Amino acid sequence: MAATMAPPATRETTAPTVARSAEAQREVLTREILDLKRRLNAVILAHNYQVPEIQDLADFVGDSLGLSQQAARTRADVIVFCGVHFMAETAKILNPEKLVVLPDKEAGCSLEESCPAEALAALQRTNPNFYTIAYINCSAAVKALSDVICTSGNAEKIVRAAPADRDLLFVPDENLGQWVMEQTGRPMTLWRGHCYAHVEFRRDSLLRLKAQHPQARVVVHPESLREVRELADVICSTEKMIQWCKASPDREFIIVTESGILHRLRKECPDKTFYCAPTYDVGRMPTDACRCSECKYMKLNTLEKLRDCMRRLEPRIELPRDVLERARRPIERMLEISARP
Repeated sequence: MAATMAPPATRETTAPTVARSAEAQREVLTREILDLKRRLNAVILAHNYQVPEIQDLADFVGDSLGLSQQAARTRADVIVFCGVHFMAETAKILNPEKLVVLPDKEAGCSLEESCPAEALAALQRTNPNFYTIAYINCSAAVKALSDVICTSGNAEKIVRAAPADRDLLFVPDENLGQWVMEQTGRPMTLWRGHCYAHVEFRRDSLLRLKAQHPQARVVVHPESLREVRELADVICSTEKMIQWCKASPDREFIIVTESGILHRLRKECPDKTFYCAPTYDVGRMPTDACRCSECKYMKLNTLEKLRDCMRRLEPRIELPRDVLERARRPIERMLEISARP
């Protein structure tokens, strides 16, 4: 008798199975991570640009300022930082006796790489009157050379608080620095660095997207180019983007920053519509070809890597004692100024 052959698998029958399998795997990983967190007395901090599944299980999700504040006040024994390397370094600087780990040691930052400490020190030697304001997206060694740190959320306030008799040097993001100069009127020497993900946004592309959604308000991160900032209804940090959109009576928003933030925006504003600004020329490519801006470094972190780093307590952030001590002072100065009314 001829053998009975099973019908070939089809997309319709296999796709739901694959989806259920992936969801089951996420649930297992999530349970493992939460169990490890309890046993280690750990806290999980995640940046707004992290993948949704990491954001969903983190103890705190926020921007660089919020994450720094959480790191400064945590009572956990282990800090698990789901972000990029300089952020985990900041947590270690604020908690030198605690164990700080991050899921992927290769999660770097184009801004951090653009400003080597040796090059900054050489520039500082050309002007003893420099007062160095370092954007938090820099290495611990650069922070140790700085007078004060800032984030995109408090940069304007930090610059306004800078000594009036000093020549301001702002490193490493020139676009953020330009925007702060526009807001404060304080002249500054700007380091020539930028975030590769934010400079992909362009004026013409944004105008075309705005034409498709004329009711949408445009919300722009200050690391973007001036030609893009000029089209904004509001320019602010990721945390302030979320708060502004929540408070706004408008229903549609074009978000000009890394696309990871849309997950939190949609969770906290379920009755509003958010469009991610594309990194291609809207109107000149198929509608299904959207390439929303993603930071390749932020997206290196995954649930599997998060689980594994908590199992092994590796990769760890370790810094020389003198760098820890010197870098801590400008961060604490930032936190103190930020807390002022």
